[in-house]
Amino acid sequence: MNNKLLDTPFAEKPNYKFYVLALIFLHYTLNYMDRQLIAILAVPIQNELGLTDFQLGLLGGFAFALFYSTFAIPIALLADRSNRKRILGASIAIWSGFTALCGVAANFVQLFGFRLGVGVGEAGGVAPAYSILADYFPPHQRTRALAVMSCGIPIGSALGLVVGGVLAATYGWRVAFITLGLVGVLIAPLIFWTVREPKRGRYDNISDQIEYSIPATFRHVFSCPSFWLLSLGMATGAMVLYGFGFWLPTFFQRSHGLGLEYTAWLFGALVLIGGLLGNFLGGWFGDKLGSAKPAYYGYIPSLAFLIGLPLLLGALWVNNLTLAFLLFIIPQACGVIASSPVAVAIQNLGPPAMRTTIVACYLFVVNLIGLGLGATILGALSDFFADRYVQESLRYSLLSCAVVLYPLATIFYGLAGKRLAKDWYGN
Repeated sequence: MNNKLLDTPFAEKPNYKFYVLALIFLHYTLNYMDRQLIAILAVPIQNELGLTDFQLGLLGGFAFALFYSTFAIPIALLADRSNRKRILGASIAIWSGFTALCGVAANFVQLFGFRLGVGVGEAGGVAPAYSILADYFPPHQRTRALAVMSCGIPIGSALGLVVGGVLAATYGWRVAFITLGLVGVLIAPLIFWTVREPKRGRYDNISDQIEYSIPATFRHVFSCPSFWLLSLGMATGAMVLYGFGFWLPTFFQRSHGLGLEYTAWLFGALVLIGGLLGNFLGGWFGDKLGSAKPAYYGYIPSLAFLIGLPLLLGALWVNNLTLAFLLFIIPQACGVIASSPVAVAIQNLGPPAMRTTIVACYLFVVNLIGLGLGATILGALSDFFADRYVQESLRYSLLSCAVVLYPLATIFYGLAGKRLAKDWYGN
């Protein structure tokens, strides 16, 4: 690989990195549009295909997370040794194609299989993007760059909810899947043709630019206490964030009696406002505090989850829709605050040549537990509570998970904050 050629865009076009950031932001936005789409379509899918809450939870969590988590690590190992932008372009084409196929599923088995395919595609969409941005932006700008990328989570989720809800209410849930899938297929060529692969480790020490064997990489990752504490903190928080992200639209329809389209606009607004607020606060505090003292990359999300718990419980308990909406905003923000600080911390737990694989191992833990189990366990609990609480079974399922998982996330992140200074690469 010719590093001189890779450096040319930086020298000639100093603002080119912001174009790359914008395109990765678009990539991530589409990622979450497709990921969140099934949440707003859950009720019409359930009604047409005759599914239980547990089966819906499998579609929203385990079906996606199984292949998403499994394929993320080998794809990351490939990305650490090959062209990352090509992997990004291929990932969006694959997941978008399978999203479109979800619109022609005739039963649970077919829909489950297509969701597995979406997971395979999205497995290549995050770790390479983190690594590319780390090579386009110097350390003092990385948290904010990753925060911009992370804004794709609330914006994409909100757009997926609103666009999907409006399309489903007007044309049916199948059209919503097909439409959003085709949009992603059309965006993929932009990444293939206009993103330049940056020099790997551009802003890191020259002495770090060596290639590590796969066994050495895994030994380094799995022997690092901060890796496990940050991963488990994010995983327990993600069980709430992803699980609630899937089930809250159904909760609003069942417990507050809302229609599909109104739910899409309401929950879309909630995800957008809370998510943007959380990303801004996480990026700002991460750069201000974490750049001086790495421990804050753990303490910031720990405090956020501590603050968010009582407000989340209140939002789930009240029957007033306006009050519930207002109470949900802060917990939504608190759940998202961790994204940027933890993403920065994870990438500094090893040398640049390991960076993509470290991120992929982190995402494997987070997504297998948080994404795979969150929606599935909530669905199973809702079925369990159905005989006693009938229409309100989902409310008690959400409450039960919140009182367990938020304190666990607070503890894991707090312990990570105490340990980070010892494990921070180069210290």
